[in-house]
Amino acid sequence: MKFEIVHIEETDSTNRWLRENGVGDMVVVADYQTAGRGCGTNSWESERGQNLTFSMLWHPADIPARGQFRISEIVSVALCRVLDGYLGGGVEVKWPNDIYYDGRKLAGILIENRLQGPAVKECIVGIGLNVNQQRFLSDAPNPVSLRQLLGHDVDREELLHAFLDSFEAVSLAENTSDDYRCRLFWRTGVHDFSDKNGAFSARIAGVLDDGRLVLEDTSGQRRIYAFKEVQFHVCPRQG
Repeated sequence: MKFEIVHIEETDSTNRWLRENGVGDMVVVADYQTAGRGCGTNSWESERGQNLTFSMLWHPADIPARGQFRISEIVSVALCRVLDGYLGGGVEVKWPNDIYYDGRKLAGILIENRLQGPAVKECIVGIGLNVNQQRFLSDAPNPVSLRQLLGHDVDREELLHAFLDSFEAVSLAENTSDDYRCRLFWRTGVHDFSDKNGAFSARIAGVLDDGRLVLEDTSGQRRIYAFKEVQFHVCPRQG
C-alpha cells in the first residue's frame, strides 16, 4: 500500500481538501487547520506546527457497506499500536474512535465513507493527534500530548510514517475486532453515562459488528446506542 503524501501549510480542513483534490490513495498533512473539527459539531484545538493534523484517502478493496465500522476499528487499532510504542502501552479507544491515555484524549478520528452499491468505494480518514503542543487553551476537558507525557518533542514526520506502516499491517489482518474491543476505554467497571432520558450508570457489555455500543445498566437492562446517542461522563483531569 503506497500513499502519496502532500504537505500544505494551512487549510480549513484536510478532509475537505482531500474531498476536492484527492486522487488515488493519498495523505494530506497540514501544519495548521483553520476549521479542524471532530465528529459532529466538535472542534479540534491544535497549535500551528506542533501536532499531526492530516487526512488520508483510502480505497478499501473488500469492505461491505454493512461492515464499514471495520474501518474505524482498523484506524483506531493502528494508531493505538503506534502510540503504545512511544508510551509503553496503555493506549485505549473511547468508543467509537477517540484515542485516550490515562483518561486523557491524545487523538481524535473523523471518518467519512462513500458507498457504491453494497461496498465502501472510498473513505477519508481525518486524524488530529496531539504531539508537541504543551498548553491547551480550549474548554476541552481532557487533552494531552505526547510532549506532555514524554517530556520531550517527537518527530512528527517519523510518527506519520510509523502510523502509515501500522495502518497497512492492520488493514491486512483478518480480524481487528478483538484488539479493538480489548482496548476500549471503560471496558471494565461501572461508569456514568447519559442519553436522551437522563443520566445512568452502566458497564460496557460490548460493541456490535455495526459499531453500536452495548451497555448494561445497574438494573441489568441492556441498552444499545448508535454514535451520538449516548455520552460518557469523563471527569476533567488537572495538571
